[in-house]
Order: sequence, then structure tokens, then C-alpha cells
Amino acid sequence: MLNSPERLSEPVGETSQDFSNISGDRSLHAVQDPEPPPAPARSPLLIIERSRWTALELRDVWAHRELFYFLAWRDVKVRYKQTALGAGWAILQPLISMVVFTMLFGRLAHVPSEGEPYAIFSYAGLLPWNFFATAVTNSSNSLITSSNLITKVYFPRLLVPTAAVLAAMVDIAIASIILFGIMPIYGVGFHASLMMLVPLAALAALTAAALGIWTSALNVKYRDIRYALPFAIQILMFLTPVIYPVSFLPGRWRWVLRLNPLSGIIEGFRDAIFGRPFNWNGLALSALITLGLLLAAACIFNRMEEEFADVI
Repeated sequence: MLNSPERLSEPVGETSQDFSNISGDRSLHAVQDPEPPPAPARSPLLIIERSRWTALELRDVWAHRELFYFLAWRDVKVRYKQTALGAGWAILQPLISMVVFTMLFGRLAHVPSEGEPYAIFSYAGLLPWNFFATAVTNSSNSLITSSNLITKVYFPRLLVPTAAVLAAMVDIAIASIILFGIMPIYGVGFHASLMMLVPLAALAALTAAALGIWTSALNVKYRDIRYALPFAIQILMFLTPVIYPVSFLPGRWRWVLRLNPLSGIIEGFRDAIFGRPFNWNGLALSALITLGLLLAAACIFNRMEEEFADVI
């Protein structure tokens, strides 16, 4: 009978036995299945980091030299835009300073001028100094004023502070023309040594670029530089032989001035204007110090450049 208890219990026992056999077979297969093959080994990731001291991207800077000239010309136009006198300020600034210094230090304080007319003596010092102060000030603020360009377009950021220095060369060129006009008034003749003004101005530009590159990078992260730099430049003026000769200091303190590269440069300007023998040792020392400062500033700028777009 199909409905008897014996018939009903028989399939249940067989079914449970079959399930146990099936589960046993599955567990056996699970034990006997081979392990999956290992994943193929990935090639090691090679990260090439540029050196902080050698990767100055000089090739990239040279490739963007046209942009360098454009930025310099833009700075020149922006500086004298909407001004009544325009480039006349490049004439009035050293000329008025020369008159004030001649009255105060030349006639009242009787500061020595090494036997030369104090007016031309002071003007010869103001010529590179005004250029240096203007170039450093503009260069230190150049990255901040060009923040829109830096955050949107890629180009070597080193072009921005150096272009500001090149723009300031216009001022020293105009002021030099005025110097040639007032030299005959004070009985100072023209000499072949005046040709040395060109390499001396280039050395002054490198000195300004070294300090401007360094302060521009710091100014992006530390905005205190904007307020501390003008004060530091004023102090540096008195530590530079602008209104006095190097011989004005006692011999045991003159080595301090030699550590200032502007001292040799300003002395070179005066030697070129007055036709005196050049102090080649002082110029060589100034050139070496300037080269060291320029390399150090470029390396510091290169290290901090990656953070400009995020911090500026």
C-alpha cells in the first residue's frame, strides 16, 4: 500500500542517505580541488624623482623665452600705466635723491667722496642701488600679482620673478642717460671704462634676481615678506657704500662690506664713471657671492614651486 507507514518511511531513509552521500562527495571534491593559480606578479612601480638641486628646468625656461620677454614688457607697461610722468619717474627718483644727498651728506655732514664731485659720486651709487631696490621689490611681489596666470596656465614659474628684474632694467637705462648729461656739468669726462657699465649692470641684475627669486617664493607662503622687505632694504642701504666710500670705514671693518656683493658692484660703477683702475678682486668676490646666492635661490624656488598653485 502506498499509504502505509513502511512505504512512507523507506523513501525518507533513502533520501537522507542520498543527501549524505552527495554532501560527502561535495566535501571530498572541495578537499581535492586544486588551489587556484597565483596571480601574475606585477612589475615593480618605478618612481623617478627629480633632484632638488639639479632639476632647475633650464631647458623649459629657454623654451619659454618669448613668454619671458612678454612678461617683462607687461610689467613695464603696467608700472607706468595711468601716470602723468610715466617713465619720467625713472629720471626724477635718482636725480632728486642726488640733490638731497649732496646737500645733507656732501655739504653738511662732509662725507668724503674720494676727491670726486659728491653729486656724481652719490649718483653713481644711487644708479645701481635704485635699480636693485626696485627690482627686488617688484620681483618679490610678482608671483602674488600673477596669481590668476599661475593657477590657470602651466609655464616655468621662474620666469615671473626674473621678468620683473628685466623690466627694471628700463629704469637704469634711462637714469644712465641722465648721468651722461650731468657729467660734463661737474667736469667729469668720458672714458673708455664707461663700457664696463653694461656688464656691471648685468651683475647687479643677477644679484637682484637672486634675492627676488628667493623672496618671491617665500612671499607666496609667508605674506609677512611683503611688509618686512621694504624695511630690510632700507637697512641694507646703510650697509652698502651708496652715500659713502668703502674707505670711510676703518680697515678692520671693511671685510664686512665685502660680503655684500653690491659693495663691489657700486665701487665698479664709480671706477667706470671716474676712469679709475678697477678693483678686480672685489668684483670677482661679488660675482662669486652672486653666483652662490643665485644657485641657492633657484634651488629653494624649485623646491617650493609645487605648492604655489595650492597656496597662492
